[in-house]
Amino acid sequence: MTLNVGDKAPQFKLWNSEKEEVSLFDYNGKNVLVLFFPLAYTSVCTTELCETRDSMKKYESAGVDVIAISVDSLFVLAKYKADHELNFPLLSDFNKEISRIFGCLYGEYIFEMQGVSKRSSFLIDKEGIIRYAEVLENARELPNFAAIKEAISSLK
Repeated sequence: MTLNVGDKAPQFKLWNSEKEEVSLFDYNGKNVLVLFFPLAYTSVCTTELCETRDSMKKYESAGVDVIAISVDSLFVLAKYKADHELNFPLLSDFNKEISRIFGCLYGEYIFEMQGVSKRSSFLIDKEGIIRYAEVLENARELPNFAAIKEAISSLK
């Protein structure tokens, strides 16, 4: 399944690194940037999430919440979040269901790992409509932050 701009975002419920259940319903009436990333403690993922951390004031001032999702366990994500002082929720899609629903799951990743999230970005508006969608096939690429910021500036 491929999600596109204009589609209604699928609802989901996942556990965060603080062992709390988080739902997309929790963000009803809010703009939210959902970032899928392959694996904690890898170089490009760390670059992406630290850049996001460093830009949080800009996201907040634009009225956008940020959440990041990977197939890592919530325990790994808790350590990763603390180690890198990440200032947004990290959610565990350990069972790979949400990555599959969003169309961003590798069949096979490096070292024959299967079922790892593709680096992906979905900007979802207050009504739950996808306003930006990017699914990268190459895990060594970063999201197009300029395009994301442009999409954010077009939100009402």
